[in-house]
Amino acid sequence: MTDGGCCPTMDLLRSEPMQLVQLIIPTESAYRAVSYLGDLGLFQFKDLNAEKSPFQRTYAVQIKRCGEMTRKLRFFKEQMAKAGVSPSTRSMRDGEVDLDKLEVKLAELEAELIENNANNDKLQHSYSELLEYKLVLHKVGEFFSPAQKSAQSQQREHGVQSNSEGSIDSPLLQEQMTTETSKPIKLGFTAGLVPREKSMSFERILFRATRGNFFLKQATIEHPVLDPLSGEKVDKNVFLIFYSGERANSKILKICDAFGANRYPFTEDLSKQFQMITEVSGRLSELRTTIDVGLLHRSARLQTIGYHYETWILLVKKVKSIYHTLNMFNVDVTKKCLVAEGWCPVFATNQIQSALLRARMDSNSQVGTIFQVLQTKESPPTYFRINKFTSAFQEIVDAYGVAKYREANPGVFTIITFPFLFAVMFGDWGHGICLFLVTLYFIIREKKFSSQKLGDIVEMTFGGRYVIMMMALFSIYTGLIYNEFFSVPFELFGPSAYGCRDPSCRDAGTTGLIRVRRNYPFGLDPKWHGTRSELPFLNSLKMKMSILLGVAQMNLGIILSYCNAKYFGNGINIWHQFIPQMIFLNCLFGYLSLLIIVKWCTGSQADLYHVMIYMFLSPTADLGENQLFGGQKLLQLVLLMLALIAVPWMLFPKPFLLRKQHQERHQGQSYSLLHAIDDPLEAEPNSHTDHHEEFDFSEVFVHQLIHTIEFVLGAVSNTASYLRLWALSLAHSELSSVFYDKVLLLAWGFNNIFVLIIGIAVFIFATVGVLLIMETLSAFLHALRLHWVEFQNKFYEGDGYKFSPFSFTLLNEDDEA
Repeated sequence: MTDGGCCPTMDLLRSEPMQLVQLIIPTESAYRAVSYLGDLGLFQFKDLNAEKSPFQRTYAVQIKRCGEMTRKLRFFKEQMAKAGVSPSTRSMRDGEVDLDKLEVKLAELEAELIENNANNDKLQHSYSELLEYKLVLHKVGEFFSPAQKSAQSQQREHGVQSNSEGSIDSPLLQEQMTTETSKPIKLGFTAGLVPREKSMSFERILFRATRGNFFLKQATIEHPVLDPLSGEKVDKNVFLIFYSGERANSKILKICDAFGANRYPFTEDLSKQFQMITEVSGRLSELRTTIDVGLLHRSARLQTIGYHYETWILLVKKVKSIYHTLNMFNVDVTKKCLVAEGWCPVFATNQIQSALLRARMDSNSQVGTIFQVLQTKESPPTYFRINKFTSAFQEIVDAYGVAKYREANPGVFTIITFPFLFAVMFGDWGHGICLFLVTLYFIIREKKFSSQKLGDIVEMTFGGRYVIMMMALFSIYTGLIYNEFFSVPFELFGPSAYGCRDPSCRDAGTTGLIRVRRNYPFGLDPKWHGTRSELPFLNSLKMKMSILLGVAQMNLGIILSYCNAKYFGNGINIWHQFIPQMIFLNCLFGYLSLLIIVKWCTGSQADLYHVMIYMFLSPTADLGENQLFGGQKLLQLVLLMLALIAVPWMLFPKPFLLRKQHQERHQGQSYSLLHAIDDPLEAEPNSHTDHHEEFDFSEVFVHQLIHTIEFVLGAVSNTASYLRLWALSLAHSELSSVFYDKVLLLAWGFNNIFVLIIGIAVFIFATVGVLLIMETLSAFLHALRLHWVEFQNKFYEGDGYKFSPFSFTLLNEDDEA
C-alpha cells in the first residue's frame, strides 16, 4: 500500500509499515537465531504446522524435557515456600548455565530433597509417637499412683502381711476375686490418646459395645500435640480403659482404631515405668537432634536452590519458548534447514538481519540465513511504537478495538483529549493537586513497584499512573479557570473586577456589584462564587462550552475519516460520506456553535433554544429579538436546505457506485480468465481465483441505510451526550461546596475543638472517598464513553489485530511459553 498523498503529517497516526518475511535457516544455527530474535522482540512468527498435534512436531521431545524441568522447579518453589526461603533476584548472563548440566543437576537435587523429606517424615512420625507415649506414661501413671497409695494404707490398717498375691508391690489388677461359685477374674486395661472432639462419642460407643462392663478415665492435655498420622496439631485426651475378658478387649481395640485413637503399652510396675520414661526421654532427645540436623541440611540446600532459582526458571522458560517457536517452522526435505514465516516492521529489517548473522557466526555455520520478503494479500498486524507514557493511552483505545493496519490511530489525540474532557468534569485545582501527588508517588517509586506483585486496584492505578498524572494536570488547569480550590475561590491572578456598592450586595446577587477595575485576567471572577447568579451563570457557561467541545471533537473524527479514505484511496467515502457528514453536522450544530460564540462576543440576550427549534418548525418566520446578526434568516434557510440534501447524499449514491465498481471488476476478471485460456503461460496463477465474489446489493443498501440513520440521529444524540461535561462539572462543584459549607464551616462555627476535629475528619474522608475516588471513576468512565462512542465511531473501525512478536521480555513467572 502506498500513501494517497494527503495529510503527510498524518503518518504519525498510522501503524508501522509491516512486511511478511520468509526465513530459511540452517538447522545448526536455528536455535541461536530464534534466541536472538527473541531478545530483539520484533518478529512475529506464523505457525506453519497448525494441522499437526503437539506430539507430531519436530521438537516435542525437547519441550517435554523442559516441561519436566519446570515441574521440578515448581517442586523446589513449593519446598522453599514451606521452609520460608525466598528466591534471590539476580540477572542471568548468557552462557552462564548449560541446559544439559542443569537437567542433571535438577534431577539430583529433586532426588536428594525427596529422600530428605521422606527421612524427615519418618523421624517426625517417630518423634510424635514417642512424645505421645511420654504423655501417656505421665498421665496414666498419675491414675495408678493414688490407687497404690490407697491399697498401701488399707493394708496397714488391716495388718495384712506382704505376700505374693496381696503385697503392696504386686500389680493392682492381678488381685483375684473369688467367690464360692466363681473362678478368679483378672482385669485388663488399655491406654492411649483420642482426639478431644471425639472423646464423648468414644465413651458412648464403648458403653454400648461392652454394655457398661468397662471403666474409663480421661485426662485433658493442656497443649495441642502433633498427630503422627496427619502431621497436624490436635487437641487430645489421655484415656485409660479397664475391662474384663478377651471379647471386650477385641471390641475396645476395634473402637480405638475406628476413632483414630493411638494406643500405647503401659506397665503397673513403678520401676519399669520410670525406666520407660527415661528411655523415651533419651530417645526423644536423640530424635530431636537428628531432625534438627536434617532440617539444617535441607535449609542450606534450599538456600542454594533459591540463589539460582530465578536464573534456572528463566532459562527453562526461555528454552521452552524457543522450542515452541521452532515447532512452528517447516523442516526442509533435506532436513538441513528450517523454513519460517512471520511479520516484522520494515524499520527492523537491518536489526533482524544482524541478529541472524550473529547467530550464524556464533554457531559456526557455513551457510547463512536467507531473508526474503513475500508478497501477500493477507492483512498485516497492527504495530505502534509506544513507551511507558503512551502505552496506557493506547490501551484505552485498544480496549475498544485494535486499529486496522495503517488506520489512523486515535490514541495520539487521546493523550490530550481524554485528560482534558476528564478535567472539564473534575475541574478543581485542589483536588487536581491531590491526584497529582498520588501519581507522583507512583512515578517516583516506579522501579520498586514494577518489580513487585500488587493488588488488582493498586496494579490498575500504577499501570495508569501517567494517564492519572495528565488528568490531574488538566484538572489543575480547568480548576484555575473555574477558580475552585475545594470549592473555595481565590484571587490568584489579581483582585476582582467588581466591588460592593453596599454591605448587602453579596446577598442581593450581582445587582449590588459595580465594576471598579478591569476584567479578571484569567478564569472565573471570584465574586461570582456564593451569589444568587452563580448557578444560572455557570449553567449557561458550562452548557455552551460542552456543546463547543463536543462539536469540535466530532468534527475532528469526521476529518480523520477523510484522511483514512484518502490514504486507502477510497474516493466513494470521501465524496459520499465525508462531505455530506461535514455538511449535515456543521449546518446544524456547527451553526449552533457559531451562534454561541456570537452571543458571547456581542452580549446578546437572544434565546438560542428558540432559534434552533424554529429553524426547523418555522424557518421563514421573523426572528425578532432572537436575531444576532444581519442575514441570519437567509443563512438558516440555506443551512437547513444543505442539511436536508446531505441525508439522501449519504444514503443513495454509495450502494450504486459500489455495484458499478463490482461489475467493472467482474468484467476485468472475466477478460483475464479468457486471456489465461488463450495464453496460459503469460497469465498469472491467481488471476482468476476471486472472480466468483458475490455482491449483494440489497445487503449493501440496507447497511448504508442503517449507517445514514445512525449518523443523522447520532449527530443529535452525540451532541446532547456531551452535555454530561456540564452536568458532572456542576455536580462535582456542588458536592465540593456542600462538604465545605455543611461540614467544615459548620464544625468551625461551634467553637469546640472536639467538634472541629470530627468535622475535619469527616471532611477529609468525604473528600477522599466521594470526590477523589468515586467522582474520579465517574468522570473517567464518562470521558471513556465520549471517546469510544461520540468520537471514535465517526472514523474508527477497530477490526485489526495486534502485532505480537516473539519476545523474552513477555515471559513472566506464570507463563508456560
